Amino acid sequence: MGIKTIDEGTCTGCAICVASCPMDVIRMTPDRRKAAIRYPLDCMTCYNCERDCPEEGTITIGPERARYVPLPW
Repeated sequence: MGIKTIDEGTCTGCAICVASCPMDVIRMTPDRRKAAIRYPLDCMTCYNCERDCPEEGTITIGPERARYVPLPW
């Protein structure tokens, strides 16, 4: 179902994933300043958050849905 986990142990709180998500699935937690999944059902599996995260392996995307491929026009 799209995004599965965000590892709080490796998340640096840079918020790059929040900015790269077109569906506003990820939000920053106000108390810990870490990324958190807020609206997982809205994830369209575009892989932007996983690709843009500077800490490799922090964000896990589930394979259940087909990968979103943008149209060329």
